[in-house]
Amino acid sequence: MSSLSIIDNQVIPVTEYVNELGKEMSSLLEMDEFEGQIYLTLLRTGPITASALAKELSVDRAKTYRVIDKLSNEGFVSLSFSSPKMCIPIDPENALTIILEKKEHEVKKIRDIGKKIIKRVKDTIVPHFGTNVPAFRIIQGTEKIYSNIEKILEVESEIIYIVTTSEDVAKMYHSYIPERISSFKKEGGMVRLIVDADDKQIISFLRRINATETRLGKLPSKGRMVVSKNNQMIISKVMDFAKHASNKSEYAIITNAPEMVDNIFSLCSFLWDASKKINFTKKHKSNLMKTL
Repeated sequence: MSSLSIIDNQVIPVTEYVNELGKEMSSLLEMDEFEGQIYLTLLRTGPITASALAKELSVDRAKTYRVIDKLSNEGFVSLSFSSPKMCIPIDPENALTIILEKKEHEVKKIRDIGKKIIKRVKDTIVPHFGTNVPAFRIIQGTEKIYSNIEKILEVESEIIYIVTTSEDVAKMYHSYIPERISSFKKEGGMVRLIVDADDKQIISFLRRINATETRLGKLPSKGRMVVSKNNQMIISKVMDFAKHASNKSEYAIITNAPEMVDNIFSLCSFLWDASKKINFTKKHKSNLMKTL
């Protein structure tokens, strides 16, 4: 029997948990999966040579050396003066500080440049915006789609439906969407989440996404629908992340067209009524018994 670990009231194999943790760490530190795997392995093993690290992971040494050089340049790994050099990971809290400082610098740069450009625009032309004319736009990339979902959660005040696959919810967990949902709920809003599966590998993400209520239902397609009452919606096809390495492969349409928004909201309401509520407490107990 493989080693087990209890996480969020679930008993799951340690290897499975470590793999999930590695993906979360990679996403947090903006590393790809292999970079995150190397960093997490270094945290586990302590100082080790790149050659020994490659052997530990059963991967190509040249690729390992390249990743170590990159992580070293970015400050996540230090190298000893000894021969051969030892790879030493920095503390995870310091790694997070590096990312936060990088983001703060990027935000400051955008803010400073943006203020100058906006001033030039307003000095040159009289912009006309704030129109209520129905319109739509197409956005590309999972991160941009998630960013627009966050904006809907920021400006709406009533009911928002999120209808998507459980795999997409797991990916949403690594964005700011859970935080926006929590803030939205505090302001009196209600988020209704409908997913297509509630297997034990995804259940913790469904629980932590912070929706007001989550239901299990049959989706009309492998797509994502996010719609607010009488206002706006986002609709897109959920990409198979295992087949598409780049999240820029995904497209979505955003519109405030009343008829389209009302139709999709009505569809989501119908799906909601036809779906079954997920009781996380009972589900966790069920998964626990199955694993044991």
